[in-house]
Amino acid sequence: MPLIKEEHHHRHLDDIKKIINDSKIGEKPKQTAIAIFGRLAQAEATVHGKDPDDIHFHEVGAMDSIVDIVSAAIGFDALGIEKVYCSALAVGGGQVKAAHGIMPVPAPATAELLKGIPTVGGPIDKELLTPTGAAILTTVAENFGPIPPMTIEATGYGAGTLDSEHVPNVVRLILGRSAEESSATTDRVCLIETNIDDSTGEIIANAMDKLLSAGALDVFTTPIIMKQTRPAVQLTVICQTADIAKMEEIIFQSGITFGVRRQIVERSKLAREFVTVTTRFGNIKVKVGRWADRIVNAKPEFADCVKAAQEHNTSVKDVMQAAIAEFKKVK
Repeated sequence: MPLIKEEHHHRHLDDIKKIINDSKIGEKPKQTAIAIFGRLAQAEATVHGKDPDDIHFHEVGAMDSIVDIVSAAIGFDALGIEKVYCSALAVGGGQVKAAHGIMPVPAPATAELLKGIPTVGGPIDKELLTPTGAAILTTVAENFGPIPPMTIEATGYGAGTLDSEHVPNVVRLILGRSAEESSATTDRVCLIETNIDDSTGEIIANAMDKLLSAGALDVFTTPIIMKQTRPAVQLTVICQTADIAKMEEIIFQSGITFGVRRQIVERSKLAREFVTVTTRFGNIKVKVGRWADRIVNAKPEFADCVKAAQEHNTSVKDVMQAAIAEFKKVK
């Protein structure tokens, strides 16, 4: 049975949601497809200065684009993919004809969707990444960058209709299993650094607070000696790749530097869980780290310990020791 019986090129988000919800595809692909369209609607709304529910889709509201997005959602579910990694996105160049006239590449909605995503121009003056493609990739991909450590099990290729002498018009999907030898998990984050020698501690501290509030995974400073033996500090920010633009904006608007260095790095993390233990000071959460199913680290949540210490007029150390003692009884 076809997903839709007739084609209307101008639909609102609610119309598309109804088409998807009324279809007979699985619940998970439905949620993925609706999330992709929601992201696309938000991008179009930002570009046009409207509410996402008021956006009038044009090309992406056509039947083939709905099928593209829904088919991608079904495919990811059918393959049992748990995590998606994507290379930096090549957007092409030049101009493209759209419903609103001639647009530069990447198109405005595409550019909005790519905020914080690693991209490259070219290698030809054609539109290589449409808003539909950008919405799919930026919704399902967890990280953008090199291929992660993996054992390749299968590859697939999809070819487009554009023929170019300079670049093959294909998209490649590589399916594999994580090559990790332990129970540690890996992901990719961005490391942003800058050297500061002409700012006050108060201003730097304020910038650090803003970075953490904006979602930075970690922010810290390191004393360094710069040229002409000037004492300075190095500000380091660790963040998700999707938050790169936001972090750099905070740094630059704080007026503490004229430039930053950034690199995508891979990190390993212990498999972790939280266990709540009951002590004479109340319930305390304990973060537990496992390596190959063996507990190698356990640490009481400091905020819980501080709160309990204040309520019982005792030291934080006493609460932490009590939490660890109770944890050892139940582990």
